[in-house]
Amino acid sequence: MLVLKQEQLFDEIDILPIDLKTKIVDKILASITPVNTSIDELWIKEVNKRKNDIEMNNVSLVDGDEVFKKISQRLNS
Repeated sequence: MLVLKQEQLFDEIDILPIDLKTKIVDKILASITPVNTSIDELWIKEVNKRKNDIEMNNVSLVDGDEVFKKISQRLNS
């Protein structure tokens, strides 16, 4: 009986619009791994710090392709 209910649920999910599916996925993930607001706050501070460093020209930015090229060279040597 449970298998039939699961299949019915999956069938219903299949016909939902993508935006509703993503909300369902977010809800399921949140129930599995609850949000830790203290970690989120630390990440927000770090992002703002990095953004400020970029805007003030305190750091040199490297193109992503160049980063992956250097990684590839290190792994192949």
